[in-house]
Amino acid sequence: MNRVHINPFFPVKNFSNVLDDIFNRGLNDVVGFDNNHTVPAVNIKETDSNFIIELAAPGFEKVDFDIKVENNQLVISAENKSEKDTSEGKWTRKEFHYEKFSRSFTLPETADNEKIDGQYNNGVLVLSISKKEEAKAKPAKLIEIK
Repeated sequence: MNRVHINPFFPVKNFSNVLDDIFNRGLNDVVGFDNNHTVPAVNIKETDSNFIIELAAPGFEKVDFDIKVENNQLVISAENKSEKDTSEGKWTRKEFHYEKFSRSFTLPETADNEKIDGQYNNGVLVLSISKKEEAKAKPAKLIEIK
């Protein structure tokens, strides 16, 4: 009879569960690596006159954002630091919270890099990037046949 030694501190999963975890939670969470660097979800929409980027970033303030355009790249980054003080008996405990992210987007040739407006409400950053005049959709022109 063979004995099998099991280490209770080493969780064993089958390979498909590991892959599911990577796709559902991300590689950093699966391997236990936490660098406080998150990537917020984003929606991108094109209308006749502009491009709209919606970025979910709850817990930030307007002053936390740094938005710039460099070499046709729109770079959105934010950094949030906060501290909580909790007194417990004669001890004082401080808990630090630090969160940051950065996302980059290549702007299309039709985007007007000089006309970008932004709003931040209820945890969602919304950027509106105007299209160049020559790229905006024009109404159909009726051509008369002679």
